[in-house]
Amino acid sequence: MGAYLVTELCMGHNHKHSAPLPETVLRVKSLESLLVEKGLVETAALDALVERYEHQVGPKNGAAVVAKAWTDPDYKARLMKDASAAIAELGYTGAQGEEMVAVENTDSIHNVVVCTLCSCYPWPVLGLPPVWYKSAPYRSRVVREPRAVLKEFGTELPKETEVRVWDSTAETRYLVIPQRPAGTDGMNEAELAELVTRDSMIGVTVADSPAIKEAV
Repeated sequence: MGAYLVTELCMGHNHKHSAPLPETVLRVKSLESLLVEKGLVETAALDALVERYEHQVGPKNGAAVVAKAWTDPDYKARLMKDASAAIAELGYTGAQGEEMVAVENTDSIHNVVVCTLCSCYPWPVLGLPPVWYKSAPYRSRVVREPRAVLKEFGTELPKETEVRVWDSTAETRYLVIPQRPAGTDGMNEAELAELVTRDSMIGVTVADSPAIKEAV
């Protein structure tokens, strides 16, 4: 309910006032008004929560972690040994990210993350989970037929590449470190972070190449 409420509050916060509000947003706004009226929450606290999940928590945090791992071997070693501590070095901590594990994609191994029971997800580095991550088809199929699911996301792997599926739990969340794209030797951390997408850190896609980024 917490993640759902935050998601819907964010929707209401950005909604254009000239357009009619969706029924779900109206329900959430009514709930918000009731909670404030009864003194259970404060408007300022809700605004701060929305601000956090809109601007402070999200894939850009995870992208910064990945870019640093690509450019700093010592940091990468710390990240692979204790992801929670290494991520905290960059200031990215909070609920749903207390116990993190980093898994690295290589030429021979491709990692992909799922939560088969619900939608456990590392909020501090990836924000709120996308709808498809929470869907029953993804949660079941990526375990049974990961290559087919990856192909639907546009990711086709060589037959010799091993696909490892990691099942998140309420205690442990995973962050995929995608392979660094070719042709990025002269790029700094900020430029590299622009190539790292949310989906590549879940493992359903790979990081963007500089050419793709320029085309976009």
